Formats: sequence, structure tokens, C-alpha cells
Amino acid sequence: MKIIPAIDIIDGKCVRLSKGDYDTKKIYNENPIEVAKDFEANGIKYLHLVDLDGAKSGSIKNAKVLENIAKNTNLIIDFGGGIKSDEAIETAFNAGANQITIGSIAVANKEKCVEWIAKYGEKKIILGADCLDRKIKTSGWLEDSDLEVIDFIKMYKTLGLNDVICTDISKDGMLEGASNELYEDILSEININLIASGGVSSVQDLEVLQKIGCSGAIVGKAFYEGKITFKELQKFL
Repeated sequence: MKIIPAIDIIDGKCVRLSKGDYDTKKIYNENPIEVAKDFEANGIKYLHLVDLDGAKSGSIKNAKVLENIAKNTNLIIDFGGGIKSDEAIETAFNAGANQITIGSIAVANKEKCVEWIAKYGEKKIILGADCLDRKIKTSGWLEDSDLEVIDFIKMYKTLGLNDVICTDISKDGMLEGASNELYEDILSEININLIASGGVSSVQDLEVLQKIGCSGAIVGKAFYEGKITFKELQKFL
């Protein structure tokens, strides 16, 4: 199972939110490159980079952060937040993203996403399935939809996407454990590479996700709050 640390960006700084609430913003480092280099130095290979300003506004705002991390590390970066246009996806790839995550656009414009899958290939695109009470939310988790998360993932599986990041918003940033039942239900119905996101608070949580069959787990606040150490992660790395 891949361990994928998250760096969330607001105003060029490394932050974390609780349940996606922008009013709960906590700054952990003013220089995200330092954080990324520290991850790499400790054996981490992957990075989940989220432009929270972009997610909220609908267009990429922190491409420079992506570019700087890509230039100064060898981390395999998946990037999301504000990718809603051809120009935006080109910006992300040109700035050094290895993969991009489609969330809001996957709800609002399926036809455009089909175009991108055909153009860039399914291995370059990850479906972002962010949900609350199993209903997909969009636009930095500020807008509701009627889409049920398993149906949403099934739809994009039929279109060729196999990599999915699923975040249970009620768990995100709370350090109270991941949404294990949700992930079990998804994997019982759909054969995908499922990356769990939200709530991981300990190595024990990661072991459970591995047992469930998740192909990856995103770890955010647990790193920054010292709940999980790099030494503890060696069994996964």
C-alpha cells in the first residue's frame, strides 16, 4: 500500500483544515518545499498536493508551489484543486504534476473528462470522490450534489479510470480513524485502485486500510501533529 502524504496549500503555505472548513485553517509551514524535501529524505515517494485556493475559486492559484516541488524533489506528485479547463490541466502537467485529480469537473462536465482521459490516458488522471454522508461534494467541498459516491465511482470506472481517491469529509482532519466501512463497501462492488483519504491517525489505521485492500492511503494531519513517525512507516515503505 502506498503511503501518500498530503500538502494542502493556501496562499502558498502548507496548511490543514478540519472537515474541509476553511475557517479551521492551521498553518504548519510557510515553505511547502521544505516539507516535501523532508518527506523525500525519509523515504516517501509520493505526494498528494492540493491547491485549496484553486478548489475554492475554480482555477489553479498555486501552480508555482507545484513547479518548485517538482523541480526540487523526485516525488511522484498528484495535483488537484481548480482543474476545470484545458488550460488548467495543461498548467498542472507543465508545472510538473505526474497525475491530476479531477473532482468538481468530473461532476459538472463528464464530456470534458472523457476528452481528457482519451488525450492523456487513464494512468495520468485520478478520480477525486469526496463525499459527505456518501454524497459527492464539489468546489472545495462547499457545494452539494445528489450523486451517491459508489455510483459516481462506477460511472468513471466504465469510462476507464481505475485510480480513485475517496475522501470522507466527516473524517478529514479529525484524527479519529478512517472511513473503513465506506472503503469496504466500495471495494466489494468495484475493482479499482482505491486510495483512502481522511481520518488516518495512527499506523494501526494504515494497517486496517491495507487489510481492507486499499492501494494507497493519504496521510495529512497525523504527520504534522506527530501522530505517525517516519520510523513507524518503514514497514510500508
